[in-house]
Amino acid sequence: MENGFSNLSRRTFLKTGGALGALAVAGGGLAATDALFGEGVAEAHAEMQEKVTWGHCAINCPSRCPLKFHVKNDEIVWVDTDTSSDADFDDHQARACLRGRTYRRWMNSPDRLSYPLKRVGKRGEGKFERISWDEAIDTIASELKRIIDAYGNEAVYIAYATGVEGVTTGQPFQRLLNLCGGFLDSYGSYSAGQLAYMQGTIFGTAGGGSALKTAEDAELVLVFGSSPTETRQGGLHTHYDFVQLREKTKGKIILIDPRFNDSITGHSDQWPPINPGTDAALVAAIAHELIKKDLVDVDFLHKYCSGFDEESMPEELRGKHLSYKDYVLGTGYDMTEKTPEWAAPITGISPDTIRQLAQEIATASPLYVVQGWGPQRRSNGEWNFWAICLLPFLVGQVGKPGTNNGNRESRFSVPLSNFPSGKNPVKASISCFLFTDAIDHGVDMTATKDGVRGAARLSSNIKFMVNYAGNCLTNQHSDINKAHDILSDESKCEFILGFDTVMCDSAKYSDILLPDLFRSEQVSLASTGSNTAYIVTAQPCTSPKFERKTAYDVCAMLAEKLGVKDEFTQGKTQEEWIRSLYEADQEKDGKLPPYDELMKAGTYKRESPGAIAMKKFIADPEGTQIGTPSGKFEIYSQKIAEAIDTWEFAEGEIVLPIPAYIPEWHGVETVTDEHPLALMGFHYRGRIHSSWGSIDALKEVNPQEVWINPADAAARGIVSGDKVRVRNEFGEMEISAKVTPRIVPGTVAMAQGAWHDADMFGDRIDKGGCINTLTTQRPSPLSKSNPQHSNICEVAKA
Repeated sequence: MENGFSNLSRRTFLKTGGALGALAVAGGGLAATDALFGEGVAEAHAEMQEKVTWGHCAINCPSRCPLKFHVKNDEIVWVDTDTSSDADFDDHQARACLRGRTYRRWMNSPDRLSYPLKRVGKRGEGKFERISWDEAIDTIASELKRIIDAYGNEAVYIAYATGVEGVTTGQPFQRLLNLCGGFLDSYGSYSAGQLAYMQGTIFGTAGGGSALKTAEDAELVLVFGSSPTETRQGGLHTHYDFVQLREKTKGKIILIDPRFNDSITGHSDQWPPINPGTDAALVAAIAHELIKKDLVDVDFLHKYCSGFDEESMPEELRGKHLSYKDYVLGTGYDMTEKTPEWAAPITGISPDTIRQLAQEIATASPLYVVQGWGPQRRSNGEWNFWAICLLPFLVGQVGKPGTNNGNRESRFSVPLSNFPSGKNPVKASISCFLFTDAIDHGVDMTATKDGVRGAARLSSNIKFMVNYAGNCLTNQHSDINKAHDILSDESKCEFILGFDTVMCDSAKYSDILLPDLFRSEQVSLASTGSNTAYIVTAQPCTSPKFERKTAYDVCAMLAEKLGVKDEFTQGKTQEEWIRSLYEADQEKDGKLPPYDELMKAGTYKRESPGAIAMKKFIADPEGTQIGTPSGKFEIYSQKIAEAIDTWEFAEGEIVLPIPAYIPEWHGVETVTDEHPLALMGFHYRGRIHSSWGSIDALKEVNPQEVWINPADAAARGIVSGDKVRVRNEFGEMEISAKVTPRIVPGTVAMAQGAWHDADMFGDRIDKGGCINTLTTQRPSPLSKSNPQHSNICEVAKA
């Protein structure tokens, strides 16, 4: 360089920044700097000054916290969040958690993908070679054409993935494939598939829960299987709202969970430890107490519910002892009275505690009953969810200030439009959890046996799969060993396109693997919220590094190769789509700021009025159509009764049309001599699912361990820190033990989402502590969803 800086290292040049800045200010700014050091140096100096850009999390955490990226020389120096030194105590700030603040480590991870890759080893080995973008696009397009020609569009599938959850342009492959004739769609989620099915079944269109803000007026807040301070961290979502609830409510908070979780510690008044998967048994025993002591609000149940007793049953079913009351009192179904003494050995909660809970539930007004997604993510999850929702109806505590309908809390957000996907010409869809079945034997999957929707059966196995921003091919999918066997067989799914930021476990099964940009490395927009709604924005914090590209741009390249580019882009860039969609929303909303103002501000916030579940229906049940067969909340489900008569269930499957307790296939009542412990997962502060699973700094402060009660540990000679083997019929892992009374006896627990680390062509023993080494691919019976908390195992010193 003519200016004499050619031999300066980057570090030396950074150190000169302060002196150059002082000279520039003292001597007249950039012109003076040019005069002193030569033309162009001022611009170089300006480049070296720290710039700050807004970004946001975009993974499967609904907090989606805003981030501030501090950048020098086109490199991230550090990451801040929504903070202000002059903010008042009541000023709501969406401050990112520890995970969000480590984005720099993730974006600069040694696992980061930088170039298009082609697989050269076996699927799952993780062996790839670098190729050009032209070769990658040509290969993907030609394989898509070949498979559609050979098998039809129903052979094309987009895998369930949540890596870019909730952003405006997060799902461009749906639009691309719809323009090419469509694809096999999916329904449900790994998070709450059972809940979604049952919510529509028993509530119809009136199933959403109350806001957490509503619970501030409750006399009793009863929480089942939830830990907001762990599952949804970040400064302005349910973590913040739950902590604020503790400070504002004058009521009592009782949190029922198998684990003494972090939302109990310092945030709740009582912890009745319950055996996992037995929530419906507890509810039945509470109902027994309420019925026997005449504490049930029968008038409320008759007015708003169907199926509690003979009088509220569908007319044609009366006199057959099919009501929930018959089940509880032992005059129907299994003919067993559901007393607290009956429930105690099942739930692990004493009869006296059950009676105390029943009394508090009966006398509390308002009563706010809420549940997390843990109780429903089980083999009997549909019934757990249903039973918990029944509790507040039994005592008439629904639709009023300070109450909830038993569902998970609702979240308030500003609705924003997403990139339009268009109409899918393919009508068939499957449960997202059953994609490996659809690869292996899709043509045998039917509507009545496997939950196929939109068609009586599938016409093809899955032959072409897109896995964009997801780790659910293996790591987050059940029974990794079985998933590996299906995915590694190239005669089954003939082509897998992977597209991600890092080389996660699922990415290793790609035939072509593409390098993505984080949402904070491109223009982005997302809307979220809880008690407070907020919109977060992103501008590229750095220039695109190496050969990474946005998913929108890659889909546009593929669209050009497939002859549908004009229809895909409509002449717009990604940012132009984001702007135009937002401006259309702004015109409808009237309160939103202009696009440029929003992008500069980084965030936009709006307070929630505080939703009350079923308020409209309770106020006017005759004039409010909710779409259930009875027009009411269904305690006896006619839809499920019909499914019992017409569907094909697995041998020995128990399916009942009321919210009964059904023992799990793999649970506390079905342990064996070989596998005498129940095993459950939980969400962890160090990760959201598998996101951040490779960040060493987070793993150091959030070590992956299996929690085991001291009684179970002593019987096995295990102390904290011991390496142990956890095994069952599906697999085996090696992990550190944490001996703690914070987990109920007879059950062990580990945080889900740890990165799978096993030699899949050798002993297959997982050293990463991924719980899906030990879970089953058998779906729950009604929703065909993920039962990943229903497991049994044995633990022994390694």
